Amino acid sequence: MPTFRFAQTIAASLALAIASCAPQPSPVGGTEAEAIRASERARLAALVAGDAATAAAFHADEFQLVNPVGAVLSKAEYLGAVSSGQVDYIVWQPGEIAVRQEGRQAVIRYRSELQVTVGGRALPRTPHWHIDVYEKRDGRWQVIWSQATRVALPPP
Repeated sequence: MPTFRFAQTIAASLALAIASCAPQPSPVGGTEAEAIRASERARLAALVAGDAATAAAFHADEFQLVNPVGAVLSKAEYLGAVSSGQVDYIVWQPGEIAVRQEGRQAVIRYRSELQVTVGGRALPRTPHWHIDVYEKRDGRWQVIWSQATRVALPPP
């Protein structure tokens, strides 16, 4: 169903582009933790949509990812791989996002269901743990460091 995925991508990209045009204040009556969770969910939606341009606003210039195989990627390398389709997220469903925040810095941790195609090779949908370090800059939260760890599944 390429047409359906294309329509989803366009809709998600448009919504994220509109949301990313302004600083991301805390929701009315909300907390900084809720704003951080919202930033992470919007970042994931942009990555699943393959929208590296929108995702870029959620990543600090000095962003680094340690992926599940232990490779360290810069912002340009990571978002370039997403933009080119080298990394194609099919599913990235976060569970409850735990937040530890102090001032302008925060650490989040959550478990997700993740399915991705890397270099044309479809990987099975598996659980992962994620730890991300965020910093608030110019009124919005940006991820600086990210690490993903695949959860080993028990043998069948």
